[in-house]
Amino acid sequence: MADLPLGFPPATPEGKIEIKTYPAYRSITYEHHGNLSRASQAAFNSLYRHISSNQIAMTTPVEVRYPDHAAASVAENLTDTGTAKVSFIYPQPDITPQQVGNDVGVTDHPAITVASIGIRGGYTWESYQQHWQQLQSWLQQHPEYEIVGSPRRFLYNAPYTPVEKKMSEVQIPIQKKE
Repeated sequence: MADLPLGFPPATPEGKIEIKTYPAYRSITYEHHGNLSRASQAAFNSLYRHISSNQIAMTTPVEVRYPDHAAASVAENLTDTGTAKVSFIYPQPDITPQQVGNDVGVTDHPAITVASIGIRGGYTWESYQQHWQQLQSWLQQHPEYEIVGSPRRFLYNAPYTPVEKKMSEVQIPIQKKE
């Protein structure tokens, strides 16, 4: 596994739900339209070309931001088509690339607090749905928090990592209710 970006907390352990805070960060982002289960694969070459041509170190995790499902009920199935934003996160938020391709863009993200669930296994759409629903259920049981943004998934391992060893997280941005 590559290094985490500056100030990022470690991955959430498998099966655990925790509240985590991330510092502001910068990323290179590819926007994928279509089958959401293919977003990270579709984005990889463009993102890798960017960090390689700019001599920017690869970090983990890869971030995949999905359409906002915050209003959907737990019983509803999430659609598998739409627009996802896939990002490689820069090691430090002050990195400025020398060149940026037409198919990617530099994105600055503010500090964020999330509810996160740790996952071991494949990076499937079904796994994302299942864990997103578990987080939704957990948040319903913790009314002191409110959802303040779209869900995302953090993918921690390379594509060639055996499925049973892959780690990921599903996260929902939250804040304490006042």
